[in-house]
Amino acid sequence: MNWKVLEHVPLLLYILAAKTLILCLAFAGVKMYQRKSLEAKLQADKKQRSEKKEN
Repeated sequence: MNWKVLEHVPLLLYILAAKTLILCLAFAGVKMYQRKSLEAKLQADKKQRSEKKEN
Protein backbone atom coordinates (compact mmCIF):
# COMPACT_ATOMS: atom_id res chain seq x y z
CA MET A 1 0.00 0.00 0.00
CA ASN A 2 1.18 3.49 -0.80
CA TRP A 3 1.47 5.28 2.57
CA LYS A 4 2.16 8.67 0.97
CA VAL A 5 -1.48 8.77 -0.13
CA LEU A 6 -2.60 8.79 3.51
CA GLU A 7 -0.79 12.09 4.07
CA HIS A 8 -3.36 13.82 1.83
CA VAL A 9 -6.46 12.38 3.52
CA PRO A 10 -7.00 15.30 5.96
CA LEU A 11 -6.77 17.81 3.10
CA LEU A 12 -9.28 15.81 1.07
CA LEU A 13 -11.66 15.66 4.03
CA TYR A 14 -11.42 19.45 4.49
CA ILE A 15 -12.17 19.94 0.79
CA LEU A 16 -15.15 17.59 1.03
CA ALA A 17 -16.46 19.39 4.12
CA ALA A 18 -16.07 22.79 2.46
CA LYS A 19 -17.85 21.59 -0.68
CA THR A 20 -20.70 20.17 1.38
CA LEU A 21 -21.05 23.42 3.33
CA ILE A 22 -21.10 25.50 0.14
CA LEU A 23 -23.78 23.26 -1.39
CA CYS A 24 -25.94 23.42 1.75
CA LEU A 25 -25.71 27.20 1.85
CA ALA A 26 -26.56 27.41 -1.85
CA PHE A 27 -29.65 25.22 -1.43
CA ALA A 28 -30.73 27.21 1.63
CA GLY A 29 -30.35 30.44 -0.34
CA VAL A 30 -32.46 29.09 -3.18
CA LYS A 31 -35.18 27.98 -0.77
CA MET A 32 -35.21 31.41 0.89
CA TYR A 33 -35.49 33.10 -2.51
CA GLN A 34 -38.35 30.81 -3.53
CA ARG A 35 -40.19 31.43 -0.26
CA LYS A 36 -39.79 35.19 -0.55
CA SER A 37 -41.07 35.25 -4.13
CA LEU A 38 -44.00 32.98 -3.22
CA GLU A 39 -44.93 35.22 -0.28
CA ALA A 40 -44.83 38.29 -2.53
CA LYS A 41 -47.06 36.54 -5.04
CA LEU A 42 -49.54 35.56 -2.31
CA GLN A 43 -49.62 39.10 -0.92
CA ALA A 44 -50.29 40.53 -4.38
CA ASP A 45 -53.08 38.00 -4.87
CA LYS A 46 -54.56 38.84 -1.46
CA LYS A 47 -54.43 42.56 -2.23
CA GLN A 48 -56.12 41.98 -5.59
CA ARG A 49 -58.90 39.98 -3.92
CA SER A 50 -59.51 42.68 -1.32
CA GLU A 51 -59.74 45.31 -4.06
CA LYS A 52 -62.31 43.19 -5.91
CA LYS A 53 -64.41 42.86 -2.73
CA GLU A 54 -64.44 46.64 -2.28
CA ASN A 55 -65.76 47.18 -5.81
